[in-house]
Amino acid sequence: MANIKSAKKRILTAERNRLQNKAYKSAIKTFSKRFQAAVENYKTNPSPEQLGIVHQEIAASYSKIDKAVKKGVFHRNTGARKKAGLAHILKLASAS
Repeated sequence: MANIKSAKKRILTAERNRLQNKAYKSAIKTFSKRFQAAVENYKTNPSPEQLGIVHQEIAASYSKIDKAVKKGVFHRNTGARKKAGLAHILKLASAS
């Protein structure tokens, strides 16, 4: 345990940031899963409505990832890699 007052404050700040980052990462995983579920629905029932839902989900996922990069939760390369993975899934679904 820290003895210096500023170090004690820093421990509290680090814990608060850890919990916020954890929640943000969890939200991104949730958005990615929702996107993947929408893609699976589109594969089983390809229709313009389903494709619209897929595009809405990928846009929401991209937005959340970009905000995480902006806040410093993810490094920008990590954000780019996650977005590229989602784009790859969409490309495979559109091709079939």
